[in-house]
Amino acid sequence: MRLGIREFALLALVLAIPLAAWFFVFRPQNAEIASAVQEIGLKRETLRKLEQETSRNADLERANAQIASSIEEIEARLPTNKELDHIVRQISDLAVESGLDVPALKSGKPIEAATYWEQPIEVQSGGDFRGYYEFLQRLERLPRITRISDFHLRRSARDDGKVTISFTLSIFFQEERK
Repeated sequence: MRLGIREFALLALVLAIPLAAWFFVFRPQNAEIASAVQEIGLKRETLRKLEQETSRNADLERANAQIASSIEEIEARLPTNKELDHIVRQISDLAVESGLDVPALKSGKPIEAATYWEQPIEVQSGGDFRGYYEFLQRLERLPRITRISDFHLRRSARDDGKVTISFTLSIFFQEERK
């Protein structure tokens, strides 16, 4: 067998077809595939982050619902301005039931806060210390939100076990909704 120009040209053509296919078809396709795989990876990562945020949003919604119910529970403990007289009478009754003298109550000017008001009441009374302690315990058990400030406790000069008390009791309340 003789190899001539025709045979070399045919051999060159047979070898050139796969090389041309690799350069012009397979290499660009491989680059596109690699780019698509990279893009898919980025999209999967973005999807994973979105799923995390979505699950966090559900947790936040649950937490917000719990906070809203807590706020409603606290607001239920706030009397309206029309109920303040009843609470003041209740405090006076608690003092007398605890063995203290009838307290002198002096209302101050209501102080406005964000969504509630604070009514300061100056309380002065006397009696034995045990009665005073019992009064504070009963006051603490009231279902309303109160605060005691400017607290003064003085022992009687006669050393008879009596004390004189004075403090400012703040009652928190809401304006009655119309």
